[in-house]
Amino acid sequence: MIESYNFGEIIIDGTRYTNDLIIFTDRILDNWWRKEGHKVHLEDLKDVLPQKPEIIIIGTGDSGLVKIPSETKKYLESQGIKLIAQPTKKACQNYNKLKNTQKIIAAFHLTC
Repeated sequence: MIESYNFGEIIIDGTRYTNDLIIFTDRILDNWWRKEGHKVHLEDLKDVLPQKPEIIIIGTGDSGLVKIPSETKKYLESQGIKLIAQPTKKACQNYNKLKNTQKIIAAFHLTC
């Protein structure tokens, strides 16, 4: 459960994180780096795709600066994976709402 998100930090199940991260169904990768800081390419999801999620939620930052290129969107769609990309605060809310209903993996950019 995501308890709170504020610029630069997120609290999940009582633990505070200050780096971009990915929430898997069984673990958290707490140092998510991307090829280009404010774009999510397929290679940035290399740990996510083998898990075959039904939904990938991407928190695009406090003000939504992270972009998802069309080739990433098209690939996810071709694999039957729904993409939800929103500013991080809204993405956290959606994660909490949906996490017990479908196989979801969430990746969050915590700043900008």
